[in-house]
Amino acid sequence: MKLVTVEEIMIPADKIITISSLETVRNCLQIMQEKNVKSIIVEKSNAHDAFGIVTYTNILDAVFSQEGDIDLLNVYDICTKPIIQVSSVLNIKYAAQLMINTKVNRLLVTDSGELIGLLSMNDIVAVLMRSAQE
Repeated sequence: MKLVTVEEIMIPADKIITISSLETVRNCLQIMQEKNVKSIIVEKSNAHDAFGIVTYTNILDAVFSQEGDIDLLNVYDICTKPIIQVSSVLNIKYAAQLMINTKVNRLLVTDSGELIGLLSMNDIVAVLMRSAQE
């Protein structure tokens, strides 16, 4: 398989849904439903903060396992933070290994601490499937 970098297959920043850590879980769920996404990136609250992520798993754990109230919980209460970040020039082979080793399905792509993209396991599998068809 030829060399493919994260930048070639990532979702660019302008297509990524983000949310403030102060939003309620109910609002987060509504945005996820409206935008038809399974995860939302949690914005940094200041320059020295870290990005986070909210997934269905976070929400289900907080609401059902922990019996939380979706109107009382804020995104910062349930998000995974910090999210693992990679460079856009990384070979997807290493991104896939990182995902497997850390048991995550999404990696944030950053440059100098700024969000430039999101890479999912599905993005990498799509490349593998195209390669298999050639």
